[in-house]
Amino acid sequence: MPRRICLAACLLVIPLSFIRAQTPSTPSTSKTVLREIRTEGLKSLTEPQVATTSGLQIGMEIGRDDLQTAADKLVQSGLFAHVKYNFQSRADGLVVIFHLDEAERIPAYFDNLPWFTDGELNDAIRAKLPFYDGTLPTAGAVVDQASEIAGEFLAAHGLQAAIEHQVAANPNGEGNIQEFRIDGAALKISSLEFSDASLNTSKVVQQELAELKGKPYSRMAIDLFLTEQVRPIYQKQGYLRAKLGPPEIRLTGNPNQKLPEQIPVFVPVTPGAVYKWKGAEFSGNSLLSTETLNADLGLKADDVADGMAMEAGFERIREEYAHVGYLDAKIDPVATYDDQAHTIRYKVHIDEGKSYKFNVLTITGLSPTAEKRLRDAWAIPQGEVFDKAIFEEFLTKLETKPSEIFHNLPVHYENVGHWIQPDEANRTVDVLLDFK
Repeated sequence: MPRRICLAACLLVIPLSFIRAQTPSTPSTSKTVLREIRTEGLKSLTEPQVATTSGLQIGMEIGRDDLQTAADKLVQSGLFAHVKYNFQSRADGLVVIFHLDEAERIPAYFDNLPWFTDGELNDAIRAKLPFYDGTLPTAGAVVDQASEIAGEFLAAHGLQAAIEHQVAANPNGEGNIQEFRIDGAALKISSLEFSDASLNTSKVVQQELAELKGKPYSRMAIDLFLTEQVRPIYQKQGYLRAKLGPPEIRLTGNPNQKLPEQIPVFVPVTPGAVYKWKGAEFSGNSLLSTETLNADLGLKADDVADGMAMEAGFERIREEYAHVGYLDAKIDPVATYDDQAHTIRYKVHIDEGKSYKFNVLTITGLSPTAEKRLRDAWAIPQGEVFDKAIFEEFLTKLETKPSEIFHNLPVHYENVGHWIQPDEANRTVDVLLDFK
């Protein structure tokens, strides 16, 4: 069953600082003709787009309050993380200079609007928001505007529905997306078919599909299914760049008629080429040798590049460091694809950090006798290197073989809350176990 992602609306809090030039020629109550708008710090937006967003126009008469209002609009748009401004007086009027730091933008994602393609919805938004490039800030007026424009586009095609937006984890990869969806949409998935016939006959895939069929149409749910259930099938076979989707609605009959409540979904699949492993180059490692790291990866040159095996190999390297107390070790693998030879090679930078030692074990929820038995079974002496593997083995015993710890003492608990609290300054680790 595909895991669920918790979706949460994201409110953007943006600090605003203004640099106000104090000049005798522009008292707060006076008005001066605006002759020029300049900007500093732009990366993707243009000066005309900034001017439009601010509400300022060349030739209009403005005062200090108008400049404040314009700067407020820039902040409220969500497009800028920081806004500062100053101005210069000229004989013929005023020059305003905005010092801007553009805010992070994330991809727009249309969840349960299957009547139209992404291209059609993107074009509708871009027609009214020229700066729109398929990405939006996490919050702000322009996100609300994009939502309203999409709703108007639906209404123009006879569909009356309010579109909501929220920031959510990207179902297709890392980072977040700005999700647009209709609350309470009635469309349901009647079937899901793939262009790769092997998936249509796969017992594993078809069994998992039961979680989608008959449920409300959601591209988010379908993409999560593709990422978690289907992509690993291709990854294991070396199809590292397999393209899955986007899902399509394929209906016969009059395209102008209302969609039926039960809709078939078609997922185009392009497996691409099978890639082979060409090795990994490590840097930053001193504690563990390159030979040890390659052994942990477990792949040999010219093997089929099993994507799942590679992921498991990098996880084994992290565990290898945690085994000797290096809990902060950071593994940064960067892939290089040769699309002509169909090979993959990694450059892996390792920041090993420092080793932690065990300090204190805190136990709650047990009787004094049971706590003593548990402390007697604890295998890491105070002041010794904290071996995370030993800690995890201990947790497994508590969950599956508690008699090996408590022996014949009757101890009853449903679960064990567990935490490790590293003290970076002292390089020690405290362990907390809470029995409930």
